[in-house]
Amino acid sequence: MDKHPYKTLSSRIVWSCPWYSVRQDEIVTPDGKQGVYNTVTKQNAVWIVPVTEAGEIVLIHNYRYTVDSWCWEVPAGGIKPGQTALETAVAELREEIGGTAVHMQLINQFYLSNGFCDEVGTIFLAAGVKLNQPTEHEPTEVMTIHTFPAATALHMARTGEITDAPSALALFMCEPFLDIKAS
Repeated sequence: MDKHPYKTLSSRIVWSCPWYSVRQDEIVTPDGKQGVYNTVTKQNAVWIVPVTEAGEIVLIHNYRYTVDSWCWEVPAGGIKPGQTALETAVAELREEIGGTAVHMQLINQFYLSNGFCDEVGTIFLAAGVKLNQPTEHEPTEVMTIHTFPAATALHMARTGEITDAPSALALFMCEPFLDIKAS
């Protein structure tokens, strides 16, 4: 199996904004035909599953303009240049929910939409979270903060009440590390 079955002839950014860019590549496909492939290039990001000292999961109820809907999510955010994934996770926990954690555990990494986007998501489990800091929401962020028993948060993900796929994935990946109590 060829490790690189596509050949890139040229590459250029055809559109960009502060959050992402569109890269257009002239390519040769595995069958030898020339074509164009457009890729959304985006900064990598983190998703944090915050667990309080009482074992509850902290979720945000976040208004998303793109889908004109309120979505249940775990705290998340893009990794800024010069920051590590862990530094971003600590900052996002504080900014979005006013939280600090006793321990941050790296769980896994994944591609968010590998059919058209190069963004990599990193999942952290934040243990011993205290909601003891002021939040620092961005002007475009409209969200409220809620705590749920771990079993309830997982049920919300399983039944589609959590519609943000990376948040649901983060909860499922952290499930083996959670102390699940019936709710």
